[in-house]
Amino acid sequence: MRPPADGRPVRIGVLGGAGIARRRMLPAFASAAGVEVAAVASRERARAAELTGLFGGDPVEGYAGVLERDDVDAVYVPLPAALHAEWTHRALLAGKHVLAEKPLTGDAARTRALLALARARGLVLRENVMFVHHAQHATVRRLVAEGAVGRPRAFHAAFTIPELPPDDIRFDAALGGGALLDVGLYPVRAALHFLGPGLEVAGAVLDRPPGREVETSGAVLLRGPDGVTAQLTFGIGLGYRSSYEICGTRGRIGVDRAFTPPADHRPVLALERAGRVERITLDADDQVANTVRDFVHAVRTGEGPAGPDHRATLRQARLLDAIRRRGTAPA
Repeated sequence: MRPPADGRPVRIGVLGGAGIARRRMLPAFASAAGVEVAAVASRERARAAELTGLFGGDPVEGYAGVLERDDVDAVYVPLPAALHAEWTHRALLAGKHVLAEKPLTGDAARTRALLALARARGLVLRENVMFVHHAQHATVRRLVAEGAVGRPRAFHAAFTIPELPPDDIRFDAALGGGALLDVGLYPVRAALHFLGPGLEVAGAVLDRPPGREVETSGAVLLRGPDGVTAQLTFGIGLGYRSSYEICGTRGRIGVDRAFTPPADHRPVLALERAGRVERITLDADDQVANTVRDFVHAVRTGEGPAGPDHRATLRQARLLDAIRRRGTAPA
């Protein structure tokens, strides 16, 4: 598909009315410059109509109907995790650019195949890992590059959330549930974001409590070729935590509310050196709007699928595969 002509908005079709679509992505699409919500699909037309009444576009019953429309340039896929690969594949075959919720797929081989298909068809494919688009992490990377903490030697990250209702789809194995792909993905991606390629799994534990179909928590140890380590924890049914810290030879820098900060949150970085802590307050930033802007820019400029985003997505998928193999999940 060619990029939209100058002056014409990128027309988005949304496959499903999941909570993240309603709360975060549809409002971002509706308010973004150069974007138009063309259609919203649901298994129930009334639900689709409710969403289009709020955010624009035509209601469509059934996801396939959106892919058949000539007035849709790109689709957003917020379906249950087990359906991401299927509908991303179908959208790419239909000639649509795709922004898919994380995880893009449940394994590295399928991720690699979808990225290759997007590349072959000249289409943009993005996995919706939004935190990497928040400005606070660019500031952290700049400080590290400037030597603020010396040479990084250890990385610690955690993402844990309180208990969910027992019928939540994240506890359903058939729908791609499990803490690793839902919340564990964040600290894994953060380790890649700050430590770069070459990380390997040195150890992993996945805990599946009695009566659960999927793991609800876990811990991972990664190591890099230069000896740097990353200790990651994640879980559902724990006190809320969303943070990371980078420890170097001269100090450490820590970030709280790292992965899902609200748009009005002003981040505070804690930079500790020589026994003194400097707190650096940053401007608020909207990672959801930034993600939409990045995707739309890629579609509009014909940037295509090549680049660092694809490489990070595939490296992340490989690490998640290795964690699953290495981890233990007793019944």
